[in-house]
Amino acid sequence: MAITAPPQSPLSLSSHNHDTIRFPSFTTLFLSPKLLSTTFSLSPPLLLLRHADRGGVGSRFGSLVAAAVVEKKKPKKEREIIPEITTFFDDDAVMMMEDEVEAAEKKKQPKKKSRRYVELQTLREFKKEYDVKTAISLLKQMGRAKFVETVEAHFRLNIDPRYNDQQIRATVDLPKGSGKSIKIAVLAQGERLDEAKNAGADIVGGDELIEKIKNGFMEFDKLIASPDMMPKVASLGRLLGPKGLMPSPKAGTVTPNIPQAIADFKRGKVAYRADKSGIVHLPFGNVQFSEEDLLENFLAVVKSVEDNRPSGAKKVYWRSAYICTSMGPSIKLDVKDMLALRVAASKA
Repeated sequence: MAITAPPQSPLSLSSHNHDTIRFPSFTTLFLSPKLLSTTFSLSPPLLLLRHADRGGVGSRFGSLVAAAVVEKKKPKKEREIIPEITTFFDDDAVMMMEDEVEAAEKKKQPKKKSRRYVELQTLREFKKEYDVKTAISLLKQMGRAKFVETVEAHFRLNIDPRYNDQQIRATVDLPKGSGKSIKIAVLAQGERLDEAKNAGADIVGGDELIEKIKNGFMEFDKLIASPDMMPKVASLGRLLGPKGLMPSPKAGTVTPNIPQAIADFKRGKVAYRADKSGIVHLPFGNVQFSEEDLLENFLAVVKSVEDNRPSGAKKVYWRSAYICTSMGPSIKLDVKDMLALRVAASKA
């Protein structure tokens, strides 16, 4: 299909009821059936404006403006689509548009689940709320991946992290450890450098380590800094922040007692925070742990989230709770049973 508009004709759209829209044009654009069928499959009335800029002024791609006007008076099945297309670029850009459409179609398609995952789903009933001990027992059966899977907890809390008094960020010491060996880097100066080395830090440095991080060095799992280094560390915020590695007092990674911080994180200290949806995600072991050890770690996690309840949290703090392996389906928990078990464990 090809449509040519008058050269340099002005864009005219004085009323939403117009049946035609004119655009400035110099050439005729041929669109493939695939692109047309996707572009004009939206519900009418439709005005689609697409702008593609690949290299700025003078590039061979330029820009595209596409518009479609649909007859609105006829029934939906009898509507006739009348596209008017205008372009300033060559056929290569049309192929790029088709690639974008194909990629968008793939995103809409649901991901195919593996046979292993489908089999694991049969081990638990969908949407059924399990008591904690039964859920952990099922969790042990689901660890069938070719690597040691991490066991995770996910709590939906009745908070809105957009407000300062409803944010949660803290750490929890897992009694049985996290099951992971982590690589710790320390930013310090003077005597604290020797203290960090003796405490077991994997990477130690000052200004030279900051420069390495600025150049892309990220071969560590946790970054601990002494308070006197924070003015210099502030320049690393854009690099470390998105990766969750920026030192913070709330996360226990900015402290004058660096040996103690290193020992805590090596032993199994885990930092967590609520995401923008008010959900807390944190690991509490792996599938090789015994059920008793997983239960003890899980109750420590629940206690920590409860103890760090924000001042602005509403009356019903816990909305839902799930546990899962890193490659398995989630198991929904009975929140009342979970909290009752936590209270009983604290009294014991």
